[in-house]
Amino acid sequence: MEHAAKPQQVRLSTTPTHEDLARLKLGDIVYLDGLIYTGREGVYMRVLEEGADLPLDLPRESAANFHCSPAATVRPDGTFNMGAVTATASFRFTKWIGRWLELSGAKLIIGKGGMTSKDYREHFVPNGAIYLTTVGYGTGALLGRGIKSVKAVHWRAELGLAQAMWVIEAEKMGPFIVDSDLDGNSLFERENARIAANLEKVYEGTRPAVLKRFGETDDRSDEVIG
Repeated sequence: MEHAAKPQQVRLSTTPTHEDLARLKLGDIVYLDGLIYTGREGVYMRVLEEGADLPLDLPRESAANFHCSPAATVRPDGTFNMGAVTATASFRFTKWIGRWLELSGAKLIIGKGGMTSKDYREHFVPNGAIYLTTVGYGTGALLGRGIKSVKAVHWRAELGLAQAMWVIEAEKMGPFIVDSDLDGNSLFERENARIAANLEKVYEGTRPAVLKRFGETDDRSDEVIG
C-alpha cells in the first residue's frame, strides 16, 4: 500500500527565493520569518483602481501578503499591540489577485480557504507565487504568538483598522499549510477529489430519502449551494 510522504515543517523567509518555493510540497507546514503586510479589498482597490502609490518597497521589504483582519489595540504612546490575526477568505479577491501579484511581486499569498486551481494556474504560476492557508478556524491567537511587533499601519484613516495595510514583523509565525505549488496544483482540490471518489462506499446500505424536501437527493455528487 502506498503511503503519502509525511509533510515537512519549514521555516521560510517572507522574501523567499524561487528555490525556496520550489522545495515546498502540497501539505507542508510553514512558519514565516520577516515582514508580512496585510492587504485585502480596501488596499487592492486603493492601489489598483485608484492609482495610489505603494507605501513600502515591495517585494524587497516583503513578498508576503496576508488576507486578514488584525485584532489590535492602541497603546497610550500611539504604538499598537496586536494579539491576534484572523484570516479572511481569499476567494473574494480573485478579481484583483493577478494584477496585485504583477505589481507587488508577492510570492506568498496567505489567507483562509484557498483559491481555485484555475486561479493558481492563471495568476500564481506566471508570477512564481504560492498560496499558504491557515489551519482551521479559531487560530488567530495562535498566529498572534508569531508577531514580534507592528512596524507600520498605512491608510488607517482612509480605510479603517480592518482594511488598512499593516506591516508586521514576524518570527516563526504559523503554522500555515501549503495549498498551492509552483505548478498550480491545489491541495484542497486534490484531497476533495480523493474524498469524493469514496463517497458511494460511505453511503452503501443506506435507505433512499423519504420526504424529498428541496435539496434532498440520492446523487452524492449533486450539491445545492445557497
